Amino acid sequence: MEGEKGTLEAGIKEQPDMTGPLTVEQLAAIEDEEILNNMLDKAVDFEERKMIRAAMRELLKRKRERRDRERAARMENLHQQGNGGKTAAGLNKEQKATNNPSGAQFNAHKTAQAKTFSTPTSTKIVSSPAQPHVARDKKVPGGSAVGVPNTKDVKQMLLDWCRVKTEPYEGVKIQNFSSSWADGLAFCALVHRFFPEGFEYCTLDPYDRRANFEKAFKTAERLADCPPLLDVDDLMRMREPDWKCVYTYIQEFYRCLVEKGLVKTKKKMP
Repeated sequence: MEGEKGTLEAGIKEQPDMTGPLTVEQLAAIEDEEILNNMLDKAVDFEERKMIRAAMRELLKRKRERRDRERAARMENLHQQGNGGKTAAGLNKEQKATNNPSGAQFNAHKTAQAKTFSTPTSTKIVSSPAQPHVARDKKVPGGSAVGVPNTKDVKQMLLDWCRVKTEPYEGVKIQNFSSSWADGLAFCALVHRFFPEGFEYCTLDPYDRRANFEKAFKTAERLADCPPLLDVDDLMRMREPDWKCVYTYIQEFYRCLVEKGLVKTKKKMP
């Protein structure tokens, strides 16, 4: 009986009783992002949608803080284990390998980066992202006629969209989702295009990668409600960011712009 009671209580916590007017307390009890997404799709009242979006932001914030704590604990544990029984020369060699990854080490680092990056939101973004609208049978630059876009077409459309939006910005030339974003200027240019009040682009230093990453991600989070899915420390350890991570972040930023009505799509956003 106790086991059944525990299961019932857990179910109530995941999907609280929604009879009657929706309250902040009910939304705060939901720990499943998918439930909030479904509620947002079905809600028609403006105030309800506003409450659900706020609850979604708080849930993502809690998950991000929990993930940061877990990552910090793992890094501390690895640091303690890694220093045990190793000479200064060995540690120096590992440090050089980290700063200048190559071959199998670089591939291993990219794999670890992808695992660390994975979040519930990124999984949802990749599976059903909000994408730039391209009319049926319209030619994509450098591609073929588009009917129902496949993954390759979607990636190219999003890359073309980024290129068009950042074209006026000095120091930015987007050709891919990896090396073109390495100095952080492309992120800053894309964010500044939609939120010019966020910062002065002309004051950015292309050699200060950390400052550029931080400015772009913090501004996007503050003004577009875009979660900072990319970790600045991880980006600083790599010569070029993992294209899958950049691609997923840009998808999320695009989705946030659509929600705010700053990007128009064929499907009207309520």
